[in-house]
Amino acid sequence: MPYDDGAALSTVYSAARDGGYGFFASNVTHFDILLGLLRGADRVSADAVLQVSRDSAAFYGDGDPAVGLEAFCAYLDRFAERTNVGVFCNVDHVHLPDQRDFLDAVVESGVASSVMVDASDRPFEENVERVSEAVARVRDGDREMLVEAELGRVAGTESGVETVAEDAFYTDPERAVEFVERTGVDLLAVSVGTRHGVASGRDLDVRPDVARDVDEALRDAGHDVPLVVHGASGLSDEQVEALLGAGVPKFNKNTRYQYEYARTAADFYHEHADAIRPPEGVDDDRGSMFAGADWSPEKTSFHPHVVGEAVRDRLADVMADLSEATGSAGQSRYIDR
Repeated sequence: MPYDDGAALSTVYSAARDGGYGFFASNVTHFDILLGLLRGADRVSADAVLQVSRDSAAFYGDGDPAVGLEAFCAYLDRFAERTNVGVFCNVDHVHLPDQRDFLDAVVESGVASSVMVDASDRPFEENVERVSEAVARVRDGDREMLVEAELGRVAGTESGVETVAEDAFYTDPERAVEFVERTGVDLLAVSVGTRHGVASGRDLDVRPDVARDVDEALRDAGHDVPLVVHGASGLSDEQVEALLGAGVPKFNKNTRYQYEYARTAADFYHEHADAIRPPEGVDDDRGSMFAGADWSPEKTSFHPHVVGEAVRDRLADVMADLSEATGSAGQSRYIDR
């Protein structure tokens, strides 16, 4: 069941924090990934937070992110109605101030439960200023929408922006309290040593104790603000478990799904290459579909639906496994409206 208001999503995060479990909030870069993730979440009765960035919205909208956002959310809502779990949309990494127009489009569309605004590459005071302006803009809208922001920097590439490892740093608990009090954000993404993108060959010094210290500082100051860890594709199950124990209910994941999409398609076409590529000695005449040759490609293998279905099945398995890993399986807060 789709939800488009922040109150329902806030209830989901509160239940996760109280219950000691969490969610992989999943970025969606292709509709086959979306359907696979929904299938997997529904299979194990886990609520799903699905995310779309401006870059992906622009892809869906053939260059127009506002159009793409509406298309994505319409597609999400229609298929979420077929599930028996809560399904939420978060708009991810709206970079400030450059993407202020897109933030306006998000607010005016009324299709998202939450939005992540990002000025973490700016100095602290400018980060506070930009995020405070964004919070005011969001709350000026007609619907309740949660606002997530980031304090600290996660290394790697996000939305085409590269952050070198030396520029990443751990979030300071006292600064986190000040940031929340001055901006009024609903969720806080913290830097604990993770990395956007592929983490293989990288020595990730992941610090669950940093998340725990920030969480305790916020609670002691009277702020009920869930923490978020970005760059979760490189985390081991043990690291996820430790971060859950430190009070983190939301983990952003993107690269893993992109890899599974590409790997599943690559494996399929590699296994069926003889049905798609002409054998040696046959001209590669795509224009005539090999009308003058004894050989012809096999449509049952090159039809896009075939590999698309394989991708959906694979992503469903991945989401089911991830939901088990975070403990969200069987914890759906779905409310029949």
